[in-house]
Amino acid sequence: MEGITKGNILVVDDERSMREFLTVMLDGQGYTVKTADNGLAAIHLLEEEDFDLILSDVKMPSVGGIALLPEAKKRQPNTPVILITAYADTETAVKAIKLGAYDYISKPFDVDRVTLIINKAVERKRLLDENLLLKDNIRGRYQFDGIIGKSAKMITLFSHIEKVAATSSNILLLGESGVGKELVARAIHNRSDRREKQFVAINCATLPENLVESELFGHEKGAFTGADSSKPGLFEVADGGTLLLDEIGELPLPLQPKLLRVLQEKELKRVGGIKDIKVDVRLIVATNVDLEEAVEEKIFRQDLYYRLAVISIEIPPLRERMEDIPIIVEHLIKRYNAVNNKGIKGVTSDALDLLERYWWPGNVRELENVIERAIIFADGDRITPANLPDTVRNQKKSACSLPPSEIGEGNFNLEGYMEMVERSLFEEAMKKAGRVKKVAAKYLGMSFRSFRYKLDKYGMGKDEKDI
Repeated sequence: MEGITKGNILVVDDERSMREFLTVMLDGQGYTVKTADNGLAAIHLLEEEDFDLILSDVKMPSVGGIALLPEAKKRQPNTPVILITAYADTETAVKAIKLGAYDYISKPFDVDRVTLIINKAVERKRLLDENLLLKDNIRGRYQFDGIIGKSAKMITLFSHIEKVAATSSNILLLGESGVGKELVARAIHNRSDRREKQFVAINCATLPENLVESELFGHEKGAFTGADSSKPGLFEVADGGTLLLDEIGELPLPLQPKLLRVLQEKELKRVGGIKDIKVDVRLIVATNVDLEEAVEEKIFRQDLYYRLAVISIEIPPLRERMEDIPIIVEHLIKRYNAVNNKGIKGVTSDALDLLERYWWPGNVRELENVIERAIIFADGDRITPANLPDTVRNQKKSACSLPPSEIGEGNFNLEGYMEMVERSLFEEAMKKAGRVKKVAAKYLGMSFRSFRYKLDKYGMGKDEKDI
């Protein structure tokens, strides 16, 4: 049938009669044939077109078959090369096979035998291409700009990223500490029309309160002690691109109106400056705290919240997508094998069972730390339970995993039960933190303000240290 071919074959031979013979033979078997009368011409064709097989004479003027072989492999690694020669010798044959030739045939050859070799070579190429395509599809399905996941929640997340990337709206990323909010922000940037410009990320909680304004909006020379020269802020650095403000709930209240003005007017003034500077920035903010609750507590402006939360995306915690753990672990093993020059092949079934039963309060970041540590301490070629930290290996059933017997009897108080669980976790975090609130808040992946608010709500920690 016209248009259907068994494969695309390149015949390379300086003898016109051999090129014509092979063309007629292969065309009769359903192949599409291109020809070249020397190796150099063949290289040019390989740069313009994909082939399923290369049939090449060994001895030709200029570039012969042996010299053509590595050039062909460089340009089309999966395409098999069969060398044909009238001057067969063992040394040349061995050299050809070592260089990656699929086969080595002497003239005159048996047509039926050569036909069988050609068909097998083309079939091998087809299988290699299908395997490569399958790997690409799997990689594409499980990896999304460095984010790993195949669960329904992650597929939904990938879909949301695709949709919002095409917009210019501000985005609010919600999720616990360690879920990968910066990875999601980068994915949005990389798939947007701002991808050629800067992606800038800053964690608001890490900035000293007296320097936040200068870092975000810049300053002029002499604006304050130590300002020896003018400096652009992160909004100017990210102009035309994307700016991620992580832990936006930690932004000091006096600075929130200034951020709101930048979002509304698309311009800013540096600290100590009088000139309005235009900026075009796509803002993504992230938080692991409840901003609506922060608005109620009067520590976050309501108008700023509405301006930021035009589009909200929630990133699921690891415990809600436990089916992703095996592929995340596989990905992390490959990464840290390379970093630590190790050859770990995987995890034992009992180690994987422990990983899948742990509740991962630190989410993917914690899992990453656990796998890196396990790879460093592993003696064999697989991670075993002995290589895992005590928190994972000696798991205790928590109140969260023990549904009370009252369920189903009509007298279960969900709100009271959840408060009991939360109190228990807060108390455990405080013990682990040596009764220091700020440290305990970090253990639970909460901002200090939210943690302190909850403690006050439950009447806990009144005599404890803040820092």
